[in-house]
Amino acid sequence: MQTYERKTPEDLDCGVTVFMKVLGAKWKPCIVDLINRGYKRPSEIHKQLITATPRVVDMQLRELESYGIVAKKVHKGFPLHVDYALTDMGKSLLPVIVSMDQWGAAYSGKVKKVATGRQTSRQQSSCLAPATE
Repeated sequence: MQTYERKTPEDLDCGVTVFMKVLGAKWKPCIVDLINRGYKRPSEIHKQLITATPRVVDMQLRELESYGIVAKKVHKGFPLHVDYALTDMGKSLLPVIVSMDQWGAAYSGKVKKVATGRQTSRQQSSCLAPATE
């Protein structure tokens, strides 16, 4: 199996670069939000992210685990199942994710106008579940 090697070094002393390395993939903020809202099992997360393939969600869960954002617990027994939970480091991302959601809601009209010109009939859906507070 080949692994990708960067041709240019990453500046991991830059906070934005570090943040993007950890949470910069398409579904990672949504996955963190879903786990925070109580969706713990991979199958539950897959069902909520209907436009993401299970393979991509699983890869991003593994990456979040490797960075210490989520913790995986494997339950013994049959059938074997896995739960994910946010670590303290993962919980520290929640205010950032809430801010991203608020910003997106505030500017969604403008973004939709631009995006509509480029998209055909692709259905849009929010990756964040509505708040039930």
